[in-house]
Amino acid sequence: MNKVLKFLPLILLITVCIFFLLFIIFEKNPSNPPSALLNKEIPEFSTKSLYNKYVLLSSENIRRNVNLPVNNNAYTNENNIQNKYTIINFFASWCTPCRAEHNLFFEIKNNYQNVFLLGIAHKDNPKDSIKYLNEEGNPYSFVGLDQDGKIALEFGVFGLPETFIINNNGKIIFKHIGPLTKEIIDDEISILF
Repeated sequence: MNKVLKFLPLILLITVCIFFLLFIIFEKNPSNPPSALLNKEIPEFSTKSLYNKYVLLSSENIRRNVNLPVNNNAYTNENNIQNKYTIINFFASWCTPCRAEHNLFFEIKNNYQNVFLLGIAHKDNPKDSIKYLNEEGNPYSFVGLDQDGKIALEFGVFGLPETFIINNNGKIIFKHIGPLTKEIIDDEISILF
């Protein structure tokens, strides 16, 4: 038994070294873990609008490309999700990295007309979210609430910000943990559209 205990630290060291070697060989980034949801349908969720608690958005709207009613069942081009890719961005007013990437969503909105931008205010006071979007501008086509964090849990969100892209068949085709950058948009996101 004592001989085994003597070699236990060496065994652990070898195991950790093999783990990191495999990450290097397969070019994996430990700060960007793979998502079990990639190439799968988006999880079931439903969220109320930040601005109108009577307007709901659900995963079913996205999967079926169903437009969202605004007032009195009227539709606008802003809430048209038919034949569009959906970018889901989990953010919060208290999240500093979220503020760093915020202006890039205006670029996405202006440069990619076939995109529906869905912002999910994660564990944030709705008043704080509204104040934040009033100060910084609102690039989103729809802003939903996730005050209890259940939607983020369904998506496997590790931390904020986190961004997902859903194709017009309702499948997740991209996930990014952390703030987006111009390089990520140009090198990884733009090729998806």
